[in-house]
Parts: sequence; structure tokens; C-alpha cells
Amino acid sequence: MPTFIRRLGRASPKLDTARLRRLANRMLGALGNDEGELSILLVDDRRMQALNLAHRKKDRPTDVLSFPLAEPGSPPSTLLGDVVISLETALRQARSRKRALLPEVRFLLAHGLLHLVGYDHATKTQKRLMDRETRRLVRAASEEKEGAKPRRSRTRPRTKGSTPTSRTKRALGAR
Repeated sequence: MPTFIRRLGRASPKLDTARLRRLANRMLGALGNDEGELSILLVDDRRMQALNLAHRKKDRPTDVLSFPLAEPGSPPSTLLGDVVISLETALRQARSRKRALLPEVRFLLAHGLLHLVGYDHATKTQKRLMDRETRRLVRAASEEKEGAKPRRSRTRPRTKGSTPTSRTKRALGAR
């Protein structure tokens, strides 16, 4: 299960990307997607604000954005998409919750990953389901025993998405 991590932004705080990769892979396993390919982009607030403006028309940084590769109604794919996390925003949130950066990023990754596989929180019912699954993924990623199999989800939402990789690159000014 390849998980690719890239950092963009000199202002963003330090984070152990090898550990983040292990957390992501455990979450993928908990989703029953051991073969899933995931891209994680760690950015600063300036880059996150550009993405948020380009894709959500909100001119401010946010903590996490998800860009699924699967089109709505298409069959599940091993190519999941991109989760973009602002480390600056994550650090501010972690400090306000009196916890370290990694647990905050772990939570944001779980939230973003669930969006990639089709979860949403537009209604109270969806939010309850997504919150429950986020907690489950965080627990699965937190298990320290090597070889311990995380519990898999019984619920699978309908996959929705777009073409994030090209949109992500355009918003960041890449070609």
C-alpha cells in the first residue's frame, strides 16, 4: 500500500513523515483498502489558502482538504487521491487542544481519508457516521502492536470525487 508524502512550505513545522506514512497505512488497512494508493501533501498556510480559494472559494487557510480521484458513481479504485494538510493550522489547533502535533495530524488524516472514500458530514446522520469512523481510524492507527489487524468498517458510502491531482497542482502553480 503505497503512501506518498510530500512537503511544500518552509514555514511549516517539522513532522516525522515515516511515522505519518505508517499511520496512513494502518488507516488504509482499517478501511479494508490494503492496496490503496494515497498521496499526502503537507503544506504551509499560504499554500493551503491558495487551494482553499481555488476549490472552495474560501480565501483563508483550512486544516485539511481532500481530492478524491474516483468520479461519483464509479467503482472503487486503489488510487484514492490527495489529502492536503496545513501543518501550521494543525499546530495551532494542537496547541489549543493541548496536545502534540502528530495526534492532530493523525486526526486530520483520518478525516481527509474518509472524504476520499466517499464519507461526508453535510447532514447530522452523515456527521455522526463520519465522526464514528474518524475515531475508529484514529484508534486503528494508534495501535502500537506490529502485526495487529485493525478492525474494518462495515459501512461503505458511495464514492464521489473529481480529478484532484491536476487541480491541486494548478492551484499551487505547478505544471
